[in-house]
Amino acid sequence: MSAVEVVDVSKFYKKYSQRHKFLTIKSALVNRTIFSDLKRDEMFKALQNTSFSVEKGKTLSIIGENGSGKSTLLKILAGISKPTSGFIKTDGRISALIELGAGFHPEISGRENIFINGIIMGLSKKRIQQRYEDIVRFAELEDFIENPVKSYSSGMYMRLGFSIAINVDPDILLIDEVLAVGDASFVPKCLDKINEFRRRGKTIIFVSHDLSTVERISDEVIWLKEGRIEMKGYPKKVVDTYMQYVDKKEEGKPAPERARDGEQTTENRWGNREIEIRNVRLLDQKGLEKGAFSPEDTLTVAFDTINTIPQSDFVFGLAVFNSEGVLCYGSNTHLEGYLSANIHGEGKVKIEIPTLGLINGTYLLDLAVHKKDGYPFDYHHFQYRFRIVSPHRDVGISRLAHRWHFSPAIQIKRKKTR
Repeated sequence: MSAVEVVDVSKFYKKYSQRHKFLTIKSALVNRTIFSDLKRDEMFKALQNTSFSVEKGKTLSIIGENGSGKSTLLKILAGISKPTSGFIKTDGRISALIELGAGFHPEISGRENIFINGIIMGLSKKRIQQRYEDIVRFAELEDFIENPVKSYSSGMYMRLGFSIAINVDPDILLIDEVLAVGDASFVPKCLDKINEFRRRGKTIIFVSHDLSTVERISDEVIWLKEGRIEMKGYPKKVVDTYMQYVDKKEEGKPAPERARDGEQTTENRWGNREIEIRNVRLLDQKGLEKGAFSPEDTLTVAFDTINTIPQSDFVFGLAVFNSEGVLCYGSNTHLEGYLSANIHGEGKVKIEIPTLGLINGTYLLDLAVHKKDGYPFDYHHFQYRFRIVSPHRDVGISRLAHRWHFSPAIQIKRKKTR
């Protein structure tokens, strides 16, 4: 069921001519130019025929260059602005953290602004009083809450705005780039709260230039380009395709439309293939290819590489997901301190996992070679799978090595297993 549905939404802004400026209404009337001066030259198309939906409990991130329509879209979703055409349907209370300081009266205190904003968002005065201490504590503004907010720094504005937005207990949370101005120590706290909201089944729409955070918290990502949806889908793929576009644009190369490179981009594989991964095998401790393992088994992921142009900036990475798409483990050579020097011609890579330590189920692998900044050479998404066949009945994501110990006062015996 959708929490947010955007149907064919467009937003146009009027541009007026600067060639016939008049200084006063009187002069314009005398010269009979008022109507020609206000004649519309053209329309600036901030959003064009945008349609998408967000399921309840999902997190959608929106990325794109400045001026691509991200903030305009969020303002329409928040009800701050109306679309020129199309419509939006939402199901649930919306809380928005969009523009820094938006909704705050600069001359009154932080305490008074909390009550005003809470009432605007539909809470009773009694409900706001119940949450007041939590709002102030989370914002870390105990010593400043009676000060007028015009005396606040940008970081203090952000902390108070974020704290109010999450404490009105919304069903849908809209967050724009305001986290970028947050204090370094406070941003992780915000991200922890966002993850808590996700666990509680809240719907989040997040606009950011922080692509690593976008990848980490999103279920889906939309890339907006010149007011249109250029791409929508799996976060890593959309982010990588966007990075390729930006990289080619900065280098002055022709940028691919919608990353349509034919053989270069498929549903589960993308990248420019300047380094290519080939012949991927999943091997057991004897070096034999297998599809099923026990939690105690060794798994070796082996693959070949080939590239014709020497490269000095390259990183190999692996990620393991369960059948629900939950990331169980991920790492790469850069994170583990390997310094790339040169790769050219044909090569071989092996990743040995001595003990899998996973529970019963099917698992999917991502394999990749990319630059340190994430620019993809060759990314393989969910193209390889294996199964864990386990006699154990534990649950969760991974099987942690453990032992039980009991004092003599506890009479307990282990059931015999076959």
